[in-house]
Amino acid sequence: MGSSPVKVMGSWSRWDLDDLGGSVTSVVFVHGTGVRAESYEKTFARVVSGLGRVRTEVGVARCFWGEEHGASLGLGGASIPVRTRKRGVGGDEVLDEDDPLAVWALLEVDPLVELREFAQEAKARRGPGARAGFAPGRQDPWQAVADRARGLSLEAVTGGGGSLDELVSDLAPHLGAAGGRVAQEISRTLGGTPPTDGIEAIAARAVYALAVQRAEGPHGDEEPLAVDGADRDTVVGAFTDQLGGAARGGFAAGAAKGIAVRALNSYLSPLSALAHAFRGTITNTSVPASGDILRYQVRGAGVRAAIRAAVRDEVESTGGPVVLLAHSLGGIACVDLLAEPDPPAGVELLVTVGSQAPFLYELDALTALRRDEPLPAAFPRWLNVYDERDLLGFVGEKVFPGRVTDLRVNTRQPFPRAHTSYFAHQRLYDLLAPELPK
Repeated sequence: MGSSPVKVMGSWSRWDLDDLGGSVTSVVFVHGTGVRAESYEKTFARVVSGLGRVRTEVGVARCFWGEEHGASLGLGGASIPVRTRKRGVGGDEVLDEDDPLAVWALLEVDPLVELREFAQEAKARRGPGARAGFAPGRQDPWQAVADRARGLSLEAVTGGGGSLDELVSDLAPHLGAAGGRVAQEISRTLGGTPPTDGIEAIAARAVYALAVQRAEGPHGDEEPLAVDGADRDTVVGAFTDQLGGAARGGFAAGAAKGIAVRALNSYLSPLSALAHAFRGTITNTSVPASGDILRYQVRGAGVRAAIRAAVRDEVESTGGPVVLLAHSLGGIACVDLLAEPDPPAGVELLVTVGSQAPFLYELDALTALRRDEPLPAAFPRWLNVYDERDLLGFVGEKVFPGRVTDLRVNTRQPFPRAHTSYFAHQRLYDLLAPELPK
């Protein structure tokens, strides 16, 4: 090979462009709302790994705009009112009890809620006059379950490759603490009660949810961990097996499903009170997500300039076509940029993922394109990826007939995690592989 500069892009680190016909396709990854340096690097690594599994010759380049052009509370949260008295609990909505993802949404708020509901039912079955405890010398069966929870391992799901290995890597440092916490809860709430079927799947979900919660940091102020639903179910199935459960395929069978339904119906009303109590924390942690959107509407030129510079750098350094792979608000910014009178040269494909660009066009809220205007003739080919459970993902084929192709994926995650899990979903890369320029 001849001499050429070293550049880390995608799954390759050194290419002689002459050997590749003088150019290389570059995928510029543009993040969405609420993303800061640490979470961007995690998602970028997933994109690199995912594309590397399907198109090894394609390079991936960064376009990180969140630090310089993202939102922050410049006055330290001075606009947030201080709670001075209790407010009435409002709303009596109930999540869809027939939808397993509703329970996962609940577990993201409180990973132990199913376990507590299970314990209450076990105590109710014992009856008010029954005596707790077991004969001397006989081990409490719940202690055996607790011991298995402390000893849970990811070994059975390690080494499978792809996004599952990435999830295992994210969870591994936190599994011991999560298993210990669930074991403690089992011993505390169930010790001395008669054996009851159905604990294995419930405990497995609790351990998983706690490990995810810990992986996202003590304050949950990073972007939610990107997890494909199939990988989640694989890990939970392995935990269920280790805990002694037999049903891997279903979500919650028999008594366990009843527990999940009751947990949903009994837990929702306090959520609004909790939201009020922790309003300051919630506002501070939501600022990057909601604030970036608001700031873009009036200060979006900086974001678009960052994308333009990233495209220019790739064209100059590789000489090849550029693909803009843009998530959420990043997709809006890319559409705005490419609809400008002087769009950056070299972009052959736009891929928006979980984006609101078609919705904003319908609202007449895009910066560079009014609702009655078509996409410019020079606008590149546009693929729009969405998940039906992602409430922030919209479709574009009916909005821009003949100019947009919608690609549906199913991450098997509840919202809002459905919005952040696209890049952990292998199907996304399988769909993109044949579409990227050669």
